[in-house]
Amino acid sequence: MSTIGKALSLLDTISQLGKDIGLTDIARLAALDKATARRFLVELEKHGFVEQDEETRKYRLGAAPVRLARIRQARFPFVSVAAPFVKALADEVDETVHLSEFTGGRLSTIHVEDSSQAHRVIVDLGTPLPFHATASGLAYLAFLPAEEIERALKRPMERFSAETVTEPDAVRLLLKETARRGFSINQQGFEMGVISAAAPVLAPSGKPVGALAVAAPTPRANRARMLDIGQKTMAAATSIAQKYYGAKA
Repeated sequence: MSTIGKALSLLDTISQLGKDIGLTDIARLAALDKATARRFLVELEKHGFVEQDEETRKYRLGAAPVRLARIRQARFPFVSVAAPFVKALADEVDETVHLSEFTGGRLSTIHVEDSSQAHRVIVDLGTPLPFHATASGLAYLAFLPAEEIERALKRPMERFSAETVTEPDAVRLLLKETARRGFSINQQGFEMGVISAAAPVLAPSGKPVGALAVAAPTPRANRARMLDIGQKTMAAATSIAQKYYGAKA
């Protein structure tokens, strides 16, 4: 990995943490020696990408990524266009709904609408969504060109729960089912006790740019309900694509 790549990887590590973190822990999580980590942090802080607390000497994400995010959102308003549809779907099904986008080589959550119910699934912004282990990942992967699907299936597939599907042939079957139906259903593949349905958000070319998903606790979401939710999710994802790309035309 290049020097720039390592520095950006370190920044990405910090961005995924919910608290300030010290140099030693940053170096460990980013798989860098302390001297290298310190050098990267000095440069990132100089340009506003990280901040260091004067008292604790710990680091957090700086303001520069927020500024860049606002510029991107102003030019490519994917979240603002999608948000009303995400909210409407969440109100209709009363479960947690989250929107993801493919960027930087991975699918990540960019917007969440929580369920109003006390027992609900919690999804954090920025959560990476593995292709093989999440409904969003399966929905996104199923609509990629065949050669891209095969490249993804050659990568190591981590087991996140006892129900995670990690065999390429088994994932291929899930992808075929998803492509035929138009949406995916994933039961406890990423987290035990959670079942999700997801549909891709498709560009006019037919290639996915992200996915819309509904996540529910398994006790109140049998397969029949998830099939109904999947249909609603697919309709909402289609509406997002039509609004977004229509607005850009």
